[in-house]
Amino acid sequence: MPEIHLLSQSTIDKIAAGEVVERPLSVVKELTENAMDAKATAITVEIKEGGISFIRVTDNGCGIEKGQVKKAFLRHATSKINSIEDLDFVKSLGFRGEALSSIAAVAQMEVITKTEGELTGVRYGISGGCEEDLEEIGAPNGTTFIVRNLFFNTPVRKKFLKQPQTEGSYVADLMEHLALSRPDISIKFIQNGQLKFHTSGNGNLKEVIYRIYGKDITDALVEFEMQKDGFSISGFLGKPEINRSNRNFETYFVNGRYTKNDILTKAVEEGYRSYLMQHKFPFYVLNFSIDPELLDVNVHPAKMEIRLIKGNEVYDIISGTVKKRLYEIELIPSIKLTEEEKEKITNTKTPEPFEERRTAMLREESDEYKTAAAFKEFSKEPKVQDFMQNITGNKILGAESTKSSNGNERLHANIIKPGEHILVQQPSQLQLFEDKFLTKEAKEDYHIMGQIFDTYWLIAFKDKLFIVDQHAAHEKVKYERLLKELEGKSVVSQMLAPPVIITLTGREEEVFGEYANYFKEMGFESEDFGGGSIAFRSMPVNLYGCNEKEFFTDILDQLVETPIKGTPETILQKLASMACKSAVKGNNKMELSEMETLIDELLTLENPYHCPHGRPTIISMSKYEIEKKFKRIV
Repeated sequence: MPEIHLLSQSTIDKIAAGEVVERPLSVVKELTENAMDAKATAITVEIKEGGISFIRVTDNGCGIEKGQVKKAFLRHATSKINSIEDLDFVKSLGFRGEALSSIAAVAQMEVITKTEGELTGVRYGISGGCEEDLEEIGAPNGTTFIVRNLFFNTPVRKKFLKQPQTEGSYVADLMEHLALSRPDISIKFIQNGQLKFHTSGNGNLKEVIYRIYGKDITDALVEFEMQKDGFSISGFLGKPEINRSNRNFETYFVNGRYTKNDILTKAVEEGYRSYLMQHKFPFYVLNFSIDPELLDVNVHPAKMEIRLIKGNEVYDIISGTVKKRLYEIELIPSIKLTEEEKEKITNTKTPEPFEERRTAMLREESDEYKTAAAFKEFSKEPKVQDFMQNITGNKILGAESTKSSNGNERLHANIIKPGEHILVQQPSQLQLFEDKFLTKEAKEDYHIMGQIFDTYWLIAFKDKLFIVDQHAAHEKVKYERLLKELEGKSVVSQMLAPPVIITLTGREEEVFGEYANYFKEMGFESEDFGGGSIAFRSMPVNLYGCNEKEFFTDILDQLVETPIKGTPETILQKLASMACKSAVKGNNKMELSEMETLIDELLTLENPYHCPHGRPTIISMSKYEIEKKFKRIV
């Protein structure tokens, strides 16, 4: 029998580090979360070679007392909890006390720290879990962690890292989420000597979104707030026109932490469901504030997942509120005929990383950061807060336009300094029109000019040209009409003569038996025709005229391929969305009276702007764009 022996403390630490430190991203995440827990108002992160060779995280937080520095690197040493009961109410981002010991076990690490009450700071070095030196030095308040040569003593793990560029992209993504989660903290990110972004820390989330995603995204944001017992939400929803093909732009935070939860993700997506095409995902940045008693955050070693205790209730509330908020605005995409001149951004003087100044000599904070602090205090004044919160519509935060050395204008550089904040007037053509198009009051001002390509209608309204897709519009009318009939149990059926006979496979027969009641509720009368065949003898009047056999076959095919789980209402909606096959198609000539009738029906719909599959029913072009194309405006 093999001899049983105890592992060395060094080996134990390296094994434990594998649970916490997977890659440079893990190091930056743990250190920045510690900085936020230390009440920092400014955090700078610098990485080189994707963070593999160098990571520096500097904050102006409370610092670590001299006598506590060594203890901070012991496993399970933490200031966040005292007992197991505290886990139920933990609000800090980190709490297990494993981060520093795990990082120090697999890297060369040093910390420079000073508390406000101490005259001097301390520098402590630790490499591969072994203490190297401890000295007293001059330093400003706060903490700087420097991590070099990650996994230098575990080469096998280092081989599993990806290319530095890829590892760096993971860290960049984390830093963007960090800035979005805490707009009240000034975040600076430097990668390979280049300043990627620097937020002001003035508390304005919309400004941070602008710095990270740019003007086009910021122009298409809808403010969102809600509050219920036990939780609240604040942030921004992107209009459906800026949808994506993956979930990378779905960003939300729970009690300040970027995390993942299927219920929250699906709830917001369900609110967008009738506004987006299949396999498209929305853009949003939301902050969830949830009572810790309703959460379990200690699910995932990296704290990336949470569990909700009342998940079903939360799902219904969120999905319904998101849907209602989108319904409140007119979602007609504005199409630009001319490509706007791209913003020319010249190189500005990159702010000197303030952590390098910290170790030079014992001194007060630099003039730049005094200015930042003064601006931060100024921004807290009630009048300024009210003014900043009202920055919507035609005003955005930006840096002052100046002339660069080559004579070109520099607009809204993504690096902002406290003294450069101004309010910049947006071009008026980028605003949504104030008067809604689809209202009974606006109908008096319509001018239907006609149909083009036997598919699209041209309608002039005030200073815009609207283009309606007749198929998408008719689809939506029939869809919502059928749903209302289903909800009211008032579906009117049309007899089929002769009946439609469909031969089913064994699996199709099984599926049809499972959903037969829902077919009946929708107005489809059927009976067994023998030999594995079904005879459909009637269908809803609203669907009469479509290719009945193809219609039934398509529904059965989809039900076999992707069985529907959920309430009967969910199943009925799925069947109704497929019923749109009977809508008027493109390449069909329509008379003016038919167009007017269809527009009248659009006015009665809950969401007339998108067909059941998420495609827009209407788009618009501004008079400004048309005149610019004809060079009437230069």
